[in-house]
Amino acid sequence: MKIHHFYDPDTSTLTYVVFDEASKDAIIIDPVLDFDPPSGKVEDRSAQVVISFIKEHNLNPHYILETHAHADHLSSSQLLKQVFPKAQIGISRRITVVQEVFKGVFNLPDFMADGSDFDFLFDDEKEFKAGALKIFPIPTPGHTPACTSFLIENNLFTGDALFIPDSGTGRCDFPKGSASDLFHSVTRLYQLPDATNVFVGHDYQPNERELRFQTTIGENKKNNIQLKSTTTKEEYVAFREARDKTLKAPRLLLPSLQVNIAAGHLPGREENGKSYLKLPLTPILKTGKL
Repeated sequence: MKIHHFYDPDTSTLTYVVFDEASKDAIIIDPVLDFDPPSGKVEDRSAQVVISFIKEHNLNPHYILETHAHADHLSSSQLLKQVFPKAQIGISRRITVVQEVFKGVFNLPDFMADGSDFDFLFDDEKEFKAGALKIFPIPTPGHTPACTSFLIENNLFTGDALFIPDSGTGRCDFPKGSASDLFHSVTRLYQLPDATNVFVGHDYQPNERELRFQTTIGENKKNNIQLKSTTTKEEYVAFREARDKTLKAPRLLLPSLQVNIAAGHLPGREENGKSYLKLPLTPILKTGKL
């Protein structure tokens, strides 16, 4: 089995293509769609790099998998599916919890919060196959209630649950997020063998170090700056909740969630042929009402 990473510096996101060299069976994890908020431009630079790699290696992608509905980048899953129509877009069945929350946030009365925008809703701890590849989904809620880590042989893809040790863990202040849940999720991952490879969903390169995308369970248990194997639940929850209160909303939070809860579909085109994203306003005013 081979793993190839793709890094998007604009959102610090890691996308992975996992494939079997003999059969050419493959999966894509957490693909990125490039979006510029000031101009509204949607581009496919990141997706094209992935597409070129897959074509160059004659791979057969069975699935485009999302570890969760991302709040910091748009998914290019629909673009990839157009190029590789046999690939199914998959996410945890728990996505319906997230869809229901943001259906209300964005006032989307016609949005079906039943997971039907996705091709494949997988169940927790129920292995599924992509040809020669066997994928075991481990529920890792906390960052969001639908977060999942994928165990493929001795390799774990953790999304926003667990990062490189000097970056810690994902934030837990989004709706239905829970520091307590994330503690239990990471503690569960720590039951895996220490030699298990961990491939993270983001790398923010603290202290301007070089990019890192791979670590191990053992390294995190020993050195994770936020949650070691010796960290108590009370210590972690207190730290995580205090830390999250200091964080700003992700730059692409509102655009990302509108697209990602719908499996990467952009909003439908209006009569002028353009698509529009909603921007809910939260006035915090001292001088009156608008």
